[in-house]
Amino acid sequence: MITPIIATKLYIPALRSNAVLRPRLIKWLNQGLHRKLTVISAAAGFGKTTLASEWIRSCGRPSCWLSLDEGDDDPAAFMIYLHAALMTAAPNAGVGMLKLLQAPKPPPIETLIKALLSEIASITHPFLVVLDDFHVIENKSIHQAITLLIEHLPPQMHLVIVARELQQLPLAQLRVRDQLTEVRAADLRFTLSEAAEFFEQVMSLSLTTEHVAMLEERTEGWIAGMQLAGLSMQGHGDTASFIRSFTGSHIFVLDYLVEEVLQKQSADIQAFLLRTSMLDRFCGPLCDAVLHSENGQATLEYLERANLFIVPLDNERRWYRYHHLFGDLLRQRLAQKQQVSSSLDTAGEGLNEWHRRASQWYEQHGFVLEAFHHAAAAQDIEGAARLLEGEDVSLIFRGMVAPALKWLNSLPEKELKARPSLFVLHASALLMTGQLSGVEQKLLAAEQLLQADACQDIKTRDLIGHTASIRATLALSKHQPDIILAQSRRALEYLHPDNHPVRTATIWTLGYAYQLQGDNGAAGKAYAEALASSERIGHVIISFMAAIGLASIQEADNLLVTAAETYRYALKLAGEPPLPAAGVAYLGLARIYYQRNELNAAEQYAQIALPLSQQLEQTDRAIEVEVFLARLMLARGDISGAAVLLAKAEHVARQQQHVLQMPTIAEAQVLLLLRQGSTEAAARLAAKNELAISGAKCELAQGNPAAALVILEQWRERAEAKGLPYERLQACVAQAVAWYEYGDKDKATVMLTEALVLAESGGIIRIFVDEGLPIRKLLREIVARGAGSGYRAQVLAACEAAEQAKPRLHQANEPLIEPLTGRELEVLQLIEQGLSNRQISEQLHLALSSVKGHNRNIFDKLQVKRRTEAVARARELGLFEVE
Repeated sequence: MITPIIATKLYIPALRSNAVLRPRLIKWLNQGLHRKLTVISAAAGFGKTTLASEWIRSCGRPSCWLSLDEGDDDPAAFMIYLHAALMTAAPNAGVGMLKLLQAPKPPPIETLIKALLSEIASITHPFLVVLDDFHVIENKSIHQAITLLIEHLPPQMHLVIVARELQQLPLAQLRVRDQLTEVRAADLRFTLSEAAEFFEQVMSLSLTTEHVAMLEERTEGWIAGMQLAGLSMQGHGDTASFIRSFTGSHIFVLDYLVEEVLQKQSADIQAFLLRTSMLDRFCGPLCDAVLHSENGQATLEYLERANLFIVPLDNERRWYRYHHLFGDLLRQRLAQKQQVSSSLDTAGEGLNEWHRRASQWYEQHGFVLEAFHHAAAAQDIEGAARLLEGEDVSLIFRGMVAPALKWLNSLPEKELKARPSLFVLHASALLMTGQLSGVEQKLLAAEQLLQADACQDIKTRDLIGHTASIRATLALSKHQPDIILAQSRRALEYLHPDNHPVRTATIWTLGYAYQLQGDNGAAGKAYAEALASSERIGHVIISFMAAIGLASIQEADNLLVTAAETYRYALKLAGEPPLPAAGVAYLGLARIYYQRNELNAAEQYAQIALPLSQQLEQTDRAIEVEVFLARLMLARGDISGAAVLLAKAEHVARQQQHVLQMPTIAEAQVLLLLRQGSTEAAARLAAKNELAISGAKCELAQGNPAAALVILEQWRERAEAKGLPYERLQACVAQAVAWYEYGDKDKATVMLTEALVLAESGGIIRIFVDEGLPIRKLLREIVARGAGSGYRAQVLAACEAAEQAKPRLHQANEPLIEPLTGRELEVLQLIEQGLSNRQISEQLHLALSSVKGHNRNIFDKLQVKRRTEAVARARELGLFEVE
């Protein structure tokens, strides 16, 4: 059974007795029924809806009409109405979607569309579904879902879209495939014969052919202009003189004719039209409440019969709206009258009073957002503040940040000072939209007012707790765990036990502090608790942030598949356009795809993350993205590009004092310096920033694997003690390389095998690819022995592909500066086999210092810096056979 709310969306507009049937267009539409889609698109007032309803009623197919408005620009709501439309067109279909739509966590809209397609495929008879006023839908995910629906639409369903404009659907592609029937403004303009029929049959005007032609020319066949002209001429003494004076573009003509139409109406009807124009939608009881009348429903029915540009929104004729242009002009006239006089009658009533009454009616009937909108319009600060705060959850915590912030920004300072709670809510709204620079000022203003209150009642203590929670969140942007913990604990001490939204937000900030301290276990528990609590109370913003935090913990635990799902869930909560903090989730996905060795996808996500992160004031999020992009450039061999980006990131970090980003930048710079062969500079930078893994890499580059092993063993023990899986994985991979360079291939293989076990469940690949030749050689042996799963072969294939794609610094046929001696070739061959300098000295019966001297000569002649580079260069030159 369709609920009353949904029923207001589903109807076929009545074919009024005053409509003009248009056989030429109906014939054209019928001829296009074999195609997938019909689009009727033109500006307001061209008769799109009337034509569509004429056609639907005459085509002989079961149909359903879905009337859309701005409130339907939400994927979940849209799918509920679309499902209801399908049930209307085919009552036995759509049952399979009910469980999906009623689930606590509805699946993505793409999944719902696929389920809908399955239900449509089960319908045997042809039918139509009409989406009217589709131009109000701006959500990209809905447009993508409709595109998916059209692409896979079964032949029994024909989709009709009625809209003022369509920009996001793939109409050009559908035209090429002959899958689209279009009716545009030029098609909708009345011909001379249709105009004559309209004036005679609809408007009951007997006009000469010359007069009809003049009006048709003046209005350019625009039905709204002709209708207004007809209304104005009814009862006009001199039709000919009226038509001669009827000039100008239709916008100005409409403005003039509204005056004529309104003057033809009684004073009561004029007052009703003007006063109810401040309502987006209206019904009889709402009009009665606003106007203090008892005949609202009867008046609405009269307006419909009189064809005064009123549109019914349900089959029962309960809810209506004005034609968009007619409503706009009524509101314009109402505003003009309000400027002249503060009231329109002797009772002293005015626009503010009508808004206040509308707010009261909406609140009594459970429409809180509409109630807030009208309270704000009425300048009822007390009422709007009460509605904004909410009984359980503030409107700003229910995804209504933008309208709340707009109202708060409009309030004069004296009104804010009279209500400390508004300062706190203003700070919270600014924080949610990334406008951090103004938050502390609002908090200080609130605290000054709260301290002046000698009696700290329950509400005052709760506001103090709320300010502490906001400060804890502010400290997140600067990664200050001590401040976050102190302010979070203060918040929990002062907040009322029933203030679940802010207490939930505070649990989330505690999770972030634990994460900064390296206690990922405690952080994960806090994030999970905050996510569960926020979902239970409908706190969308904290659900979004807690999901991001939980995903980052999953990522650190090497659970990349789970982390990616959680990041995507967070992005669904981020809205459209997304909150600036969504950049954190996009960067998380970029890191995950990098580790999966899908570099193109990683770059795409990072490029989305960058502009979003740049919207966050006073944070280092944008620097994080730029450092990631620099490392991505290094992976692709773009050393100069990485150098430029890292230099920029370092400059911004120093300028804005983002000191916690300096180690991350330095870590990437060490990799850059090593790639450039500047090993000493790299080692100094690693030591300065106390970078263990980077320091070990520098030791290896300088030919000191034993020193590298000491560093890595300590790092690994720390990672295991603190329960940090990804850091343990890093240590294992680096240890495998170090043991290889040291000459102990058995231990290197053991460490690499352990690393593969740690990485396999998350599908991690790139951490091995980035280490180059040692890992590649060890993997070859492991895979050749048949040890392990296909995952290891996948990692090896990625390593081999990366080696083949690597830019060559030397051509294979390029001669050496000086040929290698026989002894140097012997040493080089043993290096290629993985022997350490000591093992080479023992096998060739040479002093250790002599082996090191041969190494220096080999490196100089091959123009390389490391053992691995020497082996790679020798392979290029064919100095020994490649395995």
